[in-house]
This record gives sequence, structure tokens and C-alpha cells, in this order.
Amino acid sequence: MRGTRLVAVGHHQPDRVVPNSELEQMVDTSDEWITRRVGIRERRWAGPEETVDTMATAAARDALAKAGLQASEVDMVVVATCTAVDRSPNMASRVALALGMTHAPATLDVNTACSGFTHSVALAQHAIAAGSATTALVIGSEKLTDFTDFTDRTTCVLTADGAGAFVLTADEQQQVSPVLWGSVPELGDAVRVQRAEGDKFAQNGQAVFRWTTFELPRIARAVLDRAGVAPDELAAIVLHQANLRIIESLAGKLGAEQAVLATDVTESGNTSAASIPLALSKLLERQPLPSGAPVLLFAFGGGLSYAGQVVRVP
Repeated sequence: MRGTRLVAVGHHQPDRVVPNSELEQMVDTSDEWITRRVGIRERRWAGPEETVDTMATAAARDALAKAGLQASEVDMVVVATCTAVDRSPNMASRVALALGMTHAPATLDVNTACSGFTHSVALAQHAIAAGSATTALVIGSEKLTDFTDFTDRTTCVLTADGAGAFVLTADEQQQVSPVLWGSVPELGDAVRVQRAEGDKFAQNGQAVFRWTTFELPRIARAVLDRAGVAPDELAAIVLHQANLRIIESLAGKLGAEQAVLATDVTESGNTSAASIPLALSKLLERQPLPSGAPVLLFAFGGGLSYAGQVVRVP
């Protein structure tokens, strides 16, 4: 069975930076409350001309440039998103078109909300292992502000926009571990965007926080066991950037004190399926890790779905 290697990581963020002070003018909140509760200081919001597919394409171009590859060398495009406005065509086909792909790549979207990217990495790895793909472009892209209720102070302080991308290729060695994924159907409505609520993002924050506090450490350790990597071997931990308090709590319980902890949520907010590749891309730009160093990726979101794996960085 063929292995999979992570070749490059890229990202894209809108130019507009929105500090907590701006939200203080919109809803009954404060910089102190937001920082204390979720750790976010600022976030990026996309403009009207920026869409899920345009941001995905920009992140893809960045990753391909870092990989030294042309779009024509990609035979699979997967876009993880829960904020595509159109039901069809899918975002992956639009990205393929924007990149000038004319060689019939496989294109598909994945919607498991915030865990969509780690699910997508697993699907691409499975396709490569089966021989159905050789080079895959895996993208997380979200425009959560399209689905944000800006009168709800509990959610509008969280949401943000952006995109991140991986380039994965077939390799003799397996450098992406088997995925551990699952869901908690009884908490399926804890994180949601539903028509009954005006197509706006909503969540039961307390239910999600309780679940992550008690269940995530056990599941994250199981991801490491499946990968055959001990906590003290990790070079970095990149969790879904939902809440700094959840990130710090889980990292502390894993016993990986030497690992660099991605905390991009503080300056990028919650970008759902984009958060993991976005956070890893920015981390590697600011603090390069040794080639082949193991990094834990783990995400959870609507459904309540979760997925995680260990990848070796380029």
C-alpha cells in the first residue's frame, strides 16, 4: 500500500482585521470578556468580492508554489467547507477551474463543519493509498461571516473567514498516520447552521465545552496511539482553533510540554474547516519545524464530528 507525504502547506486571509474594540461598538460585549472567555483578540472578515472558492483558490496557489508544483500535476481536489452559498457546483470544481485544470481531476467537497479538513486529509490519503490519486490538493475554506448573526454576542465574536491548503503526494513512506474519526450524534445540534434559525451559525457553547473538556483528551491520546507516536515525541499540536481555553486545556492534559502549540485563534478567530491548515501554515512560516517532525492535527465540530491524525511536516 502506498504511503502519503505532506509536501507543502499554504493559506490565505482577507485583508480586513477586526479587533475586539470594533465588536464593542456592535453588540454588548467587551475586549476583556472576549479575551477571557475565548482568547480572541482580533479576526479577519472577508469583503463582498471574496468567496469560499476565491479564498480556497488563493490558499491553493500558495501551497502549490511552496511545493514547486503546477496545478496540472494535481489529480484530486478536496474542499472542506460548511459555508458554500451554492448547493452546486461544488467548490472543488470551481477551484479546479480557477487553477486552470483541464485534465479531469477528481473534485469533491466535504461538509463536517469544523472537522472537515482533517476528514478531507483522511479521504485524500485513502485515495492515494488505493491508487486512485497521486497528488491531492486538500483545502479548508470558510466565509463564516455570511452565516453570522451580528446581534448575537455569544457567536459573532467568534466567527471569521479564511482558507488553508495542503499538498499531499504518494510516497514510499507513510508520513500521514491513519485517521481516528467519529461522531456524537446526540450532540449533533450543539454546533449548527439551520434554516429554522435563519441560516445563521448557532451553538450550545456549554455543551461543546463540557464535551471537549472531558472527552477530547482521551480521543486525542487514541489518535497518537494509532499513529504510534508518544506525546513527548510531538513537535507541535494543531487543534481546531475554536477557543484558546479549550486548546490550552487539551494540550496540558496530553503531556506534550515540549510541543509547540498553535494558538492562531487569538489573531484569526474561528475559521471552522480552515482553521487547522491556516494555523499550521502560519506556524511553519514563523517557527519552522525540522523536516519530518510529527504534528498532531485534531478537529471537532458540527455533527458532533471529530477527526485527527499525525502528519510529518515538510
